[in-house]
Amino acid sequence: MTDHGELEPAAEDPGTLDLLAAALRRDAADLEIYTQVLTGALAEALPADAVAVERKRSMADRMAGRPGRIERLEVSTADQRLILTVVKGHPAGEVCKVVRGVVLSRRPVPLDEWARELATAVAARARSDAQARAALERLIHGD
Repeated sequence: MTDHGELEPAAEDPGTLDLLAAALRRDAADLEIYTQVLTGALAEALPADAVAVERKRSMADRMAGRPGRIERLEVSTADQRLILTVVKGHPAGEVCKVVRGVVLSRRPVPLDEWARELATAVAARARSDAQARAALERLIHGD
């Protein structure tokens, strides 16, 4: 962090990653809010094609014009695919190793570890992208 409370672009400070991971799981107690906040933050911080969201819309959602509940969130980076699936109200995280678009391995992980992996990937993106850096600052500071 700089003196002004901003993320340093080249910082790989474990404290910064811890703050980001904490911000990414801040609302995890309420999965619906968590996935919505997370999806919004990722949409701001990452390219549009890096984030895929699958929703389930009930009849009530359709009638009210609501987008529905997020069931699956997938974040793709050059060498990883991070998947968060909500099954019967319980989150299931998965980290996949990707080489040239092919998934070589899949590893189920708890939500905390998934959030940490995601924080690392998003922080790496923020080092080279001012828009991503600004989105992360808003997420960390709760704006």
